[in-house]
Amino acid sequence: MIRFFLFLFSVVFIPLAESQHETGLIFKKEGSQKGYVLFAPLHSKTTYLIDKCGKVVHTWKSNYPPAQSVYLLPNGDLLRTANDSNKTFKGSGGGIELFDWNSNLKWSYKISNALEVQHHDICPLPNGNILVLVWEKKSRAQAIEMGRDPNILGDFVWSEKIVELKPKGKAGAELVWQWNLWDHMIQEFDSTKKNYQVVSQHPEKVDINYYRFDDPDWFHFNSIVYNSELDQILVSNRNYSEIFIIDHSTTTLQAAGHNEGRYGQGGDLLFRYGNPRTWHHGDEKDQVLFGQHYPHWISKGLKDEGKILVFNNGYGRRSNNYSSLDLILPEISNQKYDINKSSYQRLYSEKEQQVAGGTFFSMNVSSVQRLSSGNLLVCSGSTGRFCELNENNEVVWLYINPVSKNGISKRKQEPELNQVFRCTFFPPDYPAFRKRKLVALKEIELESNYNCDADN
Repeated sequence: MIRFFLFLFSVVFIPLAESQHETGLIFKKEGSQKGYVLFAPLHSKTTYLIDKCGKVVHTWKSNYPPAQSVYLLPNGDLLRTANDSNKTFKGSGGGIELFDWNSNLKWSYKISNALEVQHHDICPLPNGNILVLVWEKKSRAQAIEMGRDPNILGDFVWSEKIVELKPKGKAGAELVWQWNLWDHMIQEFDSTKKNYQVVSQHPEKVDINYYRFDDPDWFHFNSIVYNSELDQILVSNRNYSEIFIIDHSTTTLQAAGHNEGRYGQGGDLLFRYGNPRTWHHGDEKDQVLFGQHYPHWISKGLKDEGKILVFNNGYGRRSNNYSSLDLILPEISNQKYDINKSSYQRLYSEKEQQVAGGTFFSMNVSSVQRLSSGNLLVCSGSTGRFCELNENNEVVWLYINPVSKNGISKRKQEPELNQVFRCTFFPPDYPAFRKRKLVALKEIELESNYNCDADN
């Protein structure tokens, strides 16, 4: 079986001499925004909230390492994925947990069996429900019936679906909505199948034969976010190097169709961007996303609000591998996206800016977040490095996760396997912190003696 790995390289410039063989806070400079950073090391059962001096202000403990993502809710609860599965693929988890501020388990739920498994990301909704990415197993016969080329097909494949769960009690959930990628696939390989259509004429549907590898992990969604104003869902499809937007206003029945819901397209794609070759438009020079992670709408009140910010990992670029921080600018008219007019803006990349200094790379995962100051918080996931870039693309804060597969590193020790899926910044006035006193304790790393004032 040929397995196609889209390794992602994130590149951010730092003074190399200051960071080599060190962990924890490397430096903090003027212009770094005051606040806290949440992260869950992939090889730890502890989720950390640190201040900008790298000191722990709170932790949550689980019986399981994370299955990638964690969320700090406005009420102080921690919603997280849990690696409690059969480990179908790297990134699968199977478990979802909700802890209160004091690490008491309030609710847990498992999606992990022979036919489906939760993976990578979840998304809390304003009504308390949770959107969940789920791999769904399809047999070889089912894939062939859907028009998959048998020459690039093994015994089975994993399709993608999104489920919306309403938590019940301490370990139950009600399925209130569902969307299946399988309902929106077309092909022009086998004219005898019912979904045979000209791919280039239907960008709202997904070509089942674009990914030409015998790989059960076919599409590999790696993130999901929700826009309550638009009632839309945005997912990242790593293997197609695209982002998809779908309508959440539909019923489950309408989500399986093509012409209902708020936007009149059922569960078909409202928007896609990143790699037009997937629907037979353009060529390799038109591809702009490469194994991207964490595309999301920038919140109201922030610079570039409403635009889509993404960590573009960059493996497989035509020139050479490098990562960039990109803005996607959808063109919208009469509530409809025009994918032929949408564009993107490069905010930062090593190759184009030629900034002097060292570099560091991310082999997978990663994220970027716009802050109220205009700065960008970047997580270089595979090396566990977090940096804050000001609007001149200067690094004003750098931190290296000291929690690795081999335990907690010393200050002057380079950790191995200290990956982090994503890090998230929270300002001091975030609702979860109200009426709670956050006391900076000590650094996570051992034998640390770094002097820092979090208020400056």
